[in-house]
Amino acid sequence: MQTGIPNRHELRQRRRSIPPDIHTHAASALAAQILSLPGLATHRYIAGYWAVDGEISLHILQQHLPAECIWCLPVLDEASKLLKFAPWQAGDALVNNRYGIPEPDHTHNTLLDARQMDLIVLPLTGFDSQCHRLGMGGGWYDRTLAFRQQTDICKPVLLGAGFDLQEIACISPSPWDIACDYIATETRLISRLAP
Repeated sequence: MQTGIPNRHELRQRRRSIPPDIHTHAASALAAQILSLPGLATHRYIAGYWAVDGEISLHILQQHLPAECIWCLPVLDEASKLLKFAPWQAGDALVNNRYGIPEPDHTHNTLLDARQMDLIVLPLTGFDSQCHRLGMGGGWYDRTLAFRQQTDICKPVLLGAGFDLQEIACISPSPWDIACDYIATETRLISRLAP
């Protein structure tokens, strides 16, 4: 765990500094952590992300999900400023969004709402032991998942994915920040609800 509160730029530099062979090993170990998630077999719609800027890759996770799971990727909905989700399989067409991040070419797909997902694996820039996450700063996930602030809503399960070196001592969340239910790294699975 890193002490102090580094800024997003420093945290992004940390993850970009990871050598490719270690990154690949970490992605495999991360997949194993997520696949051990209680109740994973009951999840049908699982949303991930396309890793960019040194983010930990989810391709190995996608390849090892139960066959009945439908893997989805986020799509920017510029009109609503929310994320939607589209099913995607290896080989399906991708287009770059305005940030240069590949997303499904959804002209032939029906976009799904976040409420339709059973599990969303979120990228992160930093995290703490209470499952708070720092994203890239654009607020896309926080706006999209604002409905989770209602205490009786526990779906979808939210899991932040990152490297151990992205942990920081404490994040002081803003009122609009949505905490994750879990954080997964290459070495552990942290639960917000753990005793």
